[in-house]
Amino acid sequence: MVGIIFLVIFLLVMTGIGIWGMKRTKTLNDFFLGGRSMGPWVSAVAYGTSYFSAVVFIGFAGAQGWQFGLNSLWIALGNAVIGAALAWIVLARRTRRMTQNLDTMTMPEFLQERYGAKHLKPVAASIIFFFLLPYSASVFKGLGHLFEAVFAIPYDIALLIMIGFTGIYLILGGYFAIAITDFIQGIIMFIGAAMMVIILAGKGGGLFSMIAQVQENYPLHVPPAMQPSVLTVISLVFMTSFGTWGLPQMTQKFYAIKNEAVIPKATIVTAIFALVIGFAAYLTGAFAHVFFTMDTVPKTDAGGVFYDRIVPTLLTGQFTGSLEIFLALIMILVLSASMSTLSSLVLVSSSAVAIDLYPVPPDPKTGKDRSVAMMRFLSALFVIVSYFISRFQFGFIVMLMSLSWGAVSGSFAAVYIYGLYSRKVTKAAAYTAMLSGLAIEIILFFTLGSSQAPLAASCAITIPFIIVPVVSSFTKTPNKALLDKAFS
Repeated sequence: MVGIIFLVIFLLVMTGIGIWGMKRTKTLNDFFLGGRSMGPWVSAVAYGTSYFSAVVFIGFAGAQGWQFGLNSLWIALGNAVIGAALAWIVLARRTRRMTQNLDTMTMPEFLQERYGAKHLKPVAASIIFFFLLPYSASVFKGLGHLFEAVFAIPYDIALLIMIGFTGIYLILGGYFAIAITDFIQGIIMFIGAAMMVIILAGKGGGLFSMIAQVQENYPLHVPPAMQPSVLTVISLVFMTSFGTWGLPQMTQKFYAIKNEAVIPKATIVTAIFALVIGFAAYLTGAFAHVFFTMDTVPKTDAGGVFYDRIVPTLLTGQFTGSLEIFLALIMILVLSASMSTLSSLVLVSSSAVAIDLYPVPPDPKTGKDRSVAMMRFLSALFVIVSYFISRFQFGFIVMLMSLSWGAVSGSFAAVYIYGLYSRKVTKAAAYTAMLSGLAIEIILFFTLGSSQAPLAASCAITIPFIIVPVVSSFTKTPNKALLDKAFS
């Protein structure tokens, strides 16, 4: 009952912020970037909440915590140092400056204007649309399973509740509402994640005792021959840390900051946030080796370990009696993580159509800007599509979910980062690197198998960084006037 009360209050607050944000949203720039007016705390927490979702807390933490044991903490460290702190240090200032110089709002727009390539925008927008929209559905899938386990709410109803309320505040308030709700959700996530680890550690005799027990039990549950290799660990850290540098829903946060003075404080806040959230998630997954045996760990019908059920089962089994109120808070934590990630994904997917593929001209009679209405319509449409993808789990869509991270980051990371720093990159190199990153991800994913997806993604992200300077060395040099405008 306490959990339901918390849930209702939380959803009402999110809806209220959406209505408030609607009053501040007049133009397309307002809807997509919040008028480029976000301060350091809001920007930092918005970045962090988009980084971590129910996929991390439920599926990823359970799978990597069980399979990797304490080695999963390397992922948390990489996310905080590389994915959060270094991303802000290396990318934020130049991204904010160059996107303003070129008057661009989206990744496809930026790439088109930066390289003077008119066909680059529709290609990039298509990649975003086809791979990020299915990824948003995977966020809801993890959340639906958790609600089903904790609140005994049927999976279908849980999906409808989450998607409905996410759609309300996103459609009404746009990025401003997302940023403010992300800030509130981030505070909940930070407190809830810390409490989750503290309570679980207390039940196991203290943090250091728990860590020792994980080290002792891990080889009993996962024999050395079945433990992931060093290459697998490194590729997973690389994919989830450096891979975020090429994801449009993450780089958008740099576009929206008020000014460059925001960056130092935002860097520190983001790093601390990511460190606490990441370590809390993966430690919880690793703690499964203390609270479960091979006989009691959740199993699939085929008899294998059911990774998506590990964390929900662990939490519902340990947070009983007087601790139910903390379980309710943790549920809001996971819900917050999911809603913030989903809203960012839907917003970027909508922009791929409304801004990049099919921009809406002003009304020919009144001259009124219709682009905000189109963004709201597409956001609503994509939220509905996310529901059906999550509900029915079509085979083709599931495959796209698995490919999404490597496909999107492999396509954009090299082209985007070189574009910020190098004047020598040519238009031909940009096309070649983008398409090669996508092709490498698809080929390696199906060649190596889904179990080696992190390695495939790491290769897809890395190889284009070699392709760009090689192709640029023998193709037509960039336009000087364009470069002067971009780098001014």
